[in-house]
Amino acid sequence: MSKPLVLVTGASKGIGFAVAKSLLEEHNANVVALSRSVTPELNTLIEAHPSSLLAIPCDVTDEDAQACAFSQAKARFGSVLDGLVLNAGTLDPLARISNSTITLDAWKHHFDVNFFSLVSALQVALPALRSSPNNGRVIFISSGAATGGTPGWGAYNAGKAAMNSLARTLAKEEAAVVSLAFAPGKVDTAMQEALRNTGAAHMNESDHNVFTDAYRQGTLVRPSDVAYVIANLSLRAPLSLSGSFVRYNDEHCKEFARK
Repeated sequence: MSKPLVLVTGASKGIGFAVAKSLLEEHNANVVALSRSVTPELNTLIEAHPSSLLAIPCDVTDEDAQACAFSQAKARFGSVLDGLVLNAGTLDPLARISNSTITLDAWKHHFDVNFFSLVSALQVALPALRSSPNNGRVIFISSGAATGGTPGWGAYNAGKAAMNSLARTLAKEEAAVVSLAFAPGKVDTAMQEALRNTGAAHMNESDHNVFTDAYRQGTLVRPSDVAYVIANLSLRAPLSLSGSFVRYNDEHCKEFARK
């Protein structure tokens, strides 16, 4: 039986890297890892899995680069794609809406990364996902921000809400492809560190304290734990969940966690 193939964006660090690693080492999958650069950590993973991992430098805001990356994936592993993990994203600009020093171009760039790159990825990936013999799956890495309104996170809140809407629409348009928005929670990544270090200037004190307290109390989720769930969902999420927005600690996700 051939290995399943999953493509992961934003795979050079944090959650994306952990998902690629889990797919390779715990789920016996072939992986295409897209990221702006190939980090030393990703190079080490390539050395450990030379036949199963294809890492491609790719700016997800560049439509042509994304199309080229998918062509390389097809040439290496074939025309069937079993899973697509849309993880690439940015928090910037972290600022209040009233902050006129943050240009509209900064907001537009945020949406280029966090939303429009999803559309371009789906447009090139859907034919291969439809070809999967066991339902192709798209896992959108979302956030609780999609349904919240944390001050200082205007672009991020709006971008993740748009992502969730896209996931719901995709589920209705593509009956044979599972489309799922997934919120990983507070994960011990560079994004959390950035929030702790710079968020106080833009966020309400009570909101900022939630993140500093989680770090101090040791309650941040390990990337490897949330990555296992995402990897498992990218291969096994049922059609009954398509169109849903689920969170790492939901009942829906417990069966996909590491035993």
